[in-house]
Amino acid sequence: MNVEILISFVVSVLALAISPGPDNIFVLVQSLSYGKKYGLAVVFGLMTGCLVHTSLVAFGVSYLIVENETLFTLLKVFGAIYLLYLAYKVYSSDANISIEKKSEKPKSLSALFQQGFLMNVLNPKVSLFFLALFPGFLFSKSLSETYQFFILGFLFIAVSFLVFGSIALFSGYFSSFIFKNKNAGKVLKWLQVIVFVAIAIFIVI
Repeated sequence: MNVEILISFVVSVLALAISPGPDNIFVLVQSLSYGKKYGLAVVFGLMTGCLVHTSLVAFGVSYLIVENETLFTLLKVFGAIYLLYLAYKVYSSDANISIEKKSEKPKSLSALFQQGFLMNVLNPKVSLFFLALFPGFLFSKSLSETYQFFILGFLFIAVSFLVFGSIALFSGYFSSFIFKNKNAGKVLKWLQVIVFVAIAIFIVI
């Protein structure tokens, strides 16, 4: 087992989870508008959705790896290209972070959990991202690929839950930090670009 690869994976996921995106911004807005428990309900929904994508990728890609090594190599090349594409999309996007509190009546906790779950499960880009990311971080020659994908998936969920949960619990601090630091958006934007490019290079080397 290559622990260094797992550490690299955790660091990469941590950097990407911190970077502003529609999911963590949604968690932040719900927490600011209605309270921490509402933001946490969204977080639990999002992380539960990740379990579905992890299962789909684990069983599907593991089969490809066993059946065709060349196809797996092509899959890693595709993953690197997709990650570079994501880096370009982030690079060309607006660095400003927009946070607006909502004034309408909050949804129930179960409804927010369901919304977070559906936001994740019904987004094919999540499976595509997992498909691009996970194959480059296989860390063992003795464990089956299916087990390794699930381990990576649970690590992804654990790190993301830690970051997203912190955003919900400390939403006021994060909001004031973003508003007080005008360059926060630019720093986080470039962090995301660098991480995407670094992972792409790591996958194909």
